[in-house]
Amino acid sequence: MLKILAAVLVLALTGLLVAAALRPPVFRVERSVLVNAPPEAVLVHVSDFKAWRAWSPYETLDADLQRTYGGAERGVGATYAWAGKKAGAGRMRIASATSREVAIALDFEKPFRASNTAAFTAEPVGDSTRVTWVMSGPAPYVSRLMGLVFNMDKMIGRDFETGLSNLKSVVERN
Repeated sequence: MLKILAAVLVLALTGLLVAAALRPPVFRVERSVLVNAPPEAVLVHVSDFKAWRAWSPYETLDADLQRTYGGAERGVGATYAWAGKKAGAGRMRIASATSREVAIALDFEKPFRASNTAAFTAEPVGDSTRVTWVMSGPAPYVSRLMGLVFNMDKMIGRDFETGLSNLKSVVERN
């Protein structure tokens, strides 16, 4: 009986390891919202990291979040570094900015190291703008294994939904 139980456990563990190995080696989280404003009115709040305090859900994680701004005031070359107990630590840099998209190089230090890309696109839809927030990057094996238990799309997606809702409120209020 003990041998059968051990064999079942080994097979189950092997199945989990294989399932993780078969998951995609990259991840992508994407959410959108419709904002009643032109694209440039939206992206001005994205291309200025200091403006993120008014809408980003990550800005409220730590009351004592340490922030460091550098580079350009806004747009390409602007940088933002953060460190906090709940928010971890990392750095963002605006890599490119056009009238319809802001792309950000995103490097996490804590609670884990990762380098990802975030982008905000603003596409006109009639008198409104569809704003899309995307984050993508490599999914190493450990991340794929954790993904069997934790749904990263739902976890990060909820934050994106909150942030986009906040951004919509800020933009439409102005």
